[in-house]
Amino acid sequence: MYSLAKQRLTALVGNGRATLLKSGLTGLEKESLRVAADGGIAQTPHPVALGAALTHPWITTDYSEALLEFITPPLETAAAALDYLRDLQHFVYLQLDGELLWSSSMPCVVAGGASIPIARYGTSNSGLMKTVYRRGLGYRYGRVMQVIAGVHYNYSFTTDFWLAYQQLEGDTQPLQAFISEHYFALVRNLQRFGWLIPYLFGTSPAVCKSFLAGKQTTLQEFNENTYYSPHATSLRMCDIGYQNSLENEVGFKANYDSLDTYVASLTRAIETPSPRFEMIGVKVDGIYRQLNSNMLQIENEYYSSVRPKQVPEFNEKPSLALQRRGVRYVELRSLDINVFDPRGISETQCRFIETFMAFCQLQDSPVISDLERKEIDYNLDAVAYRGREPGLLLQHNGGTLPLQHWAGKLCAAMQPFAAVLDENEHGTPYQQALQDQRAAIADPGKTLSAQVLAAMRKHGEGYFHFAKRMSKQHQRYFLALEEDAAQFKVFSETVRQSLQQQSTMEAANHESFDDYLKNYFAQTL
Repeated sequence: MYSLAKQRLTALVGNGRATLLKSGLTGLEKESLRVAADGGIAQTPHPVALGAALTHPWITTDYSEALLEFITPPLETAAAALDYLRDLQHFVYLQLDGELLWSSSMPCVVAGGASIPIARYGTSNSGLMKTVYRRGLGYRYGRVMQVIAGVHYNYSFTTDFWLAYQQLEGDTQPLQAFISEHYFALVRNLQRFGWLIPYLFGTSPAVCKSFLAGKQTTLQEFNENTYYSPHATSLRMCDIGYQNSLENEVGFKANYDSLDTYVASLTRAIETPSPRFEMIGVKVDGIYRQLNSNMLQIENEYYSSVRPKQVPEFNEKPSLALQRRGVRYVELRSLDINVFDPRGISETQCRFIETFMAFCQLQDSPVISDLERKEIDYNLDAVAYRGREPGLLLQHNGGTLPLQHWAGKLCAAMQPFAAVLDENEHGTPYQQALQDQRAAIADPGKTLSAQVLAAMRKHGEGYFHFAKRMSKQHQRYFLALEEDAAQFKVFSETVRQSLQQQSTMEAANHESFDDYLKNYFAQTL
């Protein structure tokens, strides 16, 4: 079923280049809501002791002033990235005044959209643009959806790997063109098989009733403050969560056939007016409600479970960064926060995902047809809502496959990749991580989502009380850690530098915001 991946791996092994598969760089991003002692979303500003959210490279905010985002640099091992993520959160906890970092993806004690403070980034034009963009998201989709938190797994293969892979394929195009082409192949396979991630690692089978604010729902009542779906894995990934729920209405889907088609599809959406969003208005009574009234304000508005990425240079549009310098890494975005690990993601998860990435990179990846796009969307939604349902059938090549059968085939195909990644390791951690997930496929009760519901039942608590209990447990973990003096000195200096950098940017702000936006969107190759 997945013979091409095995053939390519065998060829790399035969050429003595298979170890290049484990030489890639891993970066982690984790979003965490700051919450008050009662579990409600913090109304306090982003703490000055954490630096400037606009310019700090590792500690920033996402949609809300209360939604922290921790970003590690790309590091040579997942273990190093996990250590960095731990240290960032430890540092932050030492700066907080009685607030908690919420342990789960889904927020609780949500007192409506008005209770969610939009992130503020100062008075520079780039800072204002970030705030206006978020204001637009609130008008378009509501603020509550925007404070759902997740973990992003960023991964890149090394130049040495790409050179060896290109030689193996007998490809003669420029190296960066080859790299971008095959990163898009990876992206397509991560979409094809991506339902496996929420099945294994989803941790949001339940949600606080306050999140839905009295809206009609097909979810069942768990207790007086919690809704759930008995076999759900990740309600975060359902239509109540992180989806562009209006995409059918506005008529846009990104095209992942190639870098050029992807950029063209996003550019078209950014430049095409939307009658629905025109009703909101752009600049009303002198205040910007959104950056524009097009289908997308900017590229990042389009939600997808995986993105091809390039690092933009100052104020550069992300699509132009991709066009100019090609794909640099991929960002897997479908991970719920692992509520059972204080860091938000475990080493076992990272090792499995690294194996999954290697397999998806070498497996054949044809372009996605209209039929397959519908199947991909169906499978992700089905697994998110009812992934642990006995006998669940997924759509595949115009027919159906039992989830357990398909997942078993994928894990079997990943086995030789895990064996290669285990070379020069102490023991067999990659194969053990794979074996742990095979056990969760055979017994859905071993998935993280099943463990969440089991813990709630054991303690007689709803989702809020479960998440709050775990949040306090994680707080105790971080506050008990011994400080890394050298690392914390770097963090403190970065706080100082970020505040200075924002101040410098604001002092140099001589262009009107209207002109700034006009020039930003006028960027071309």
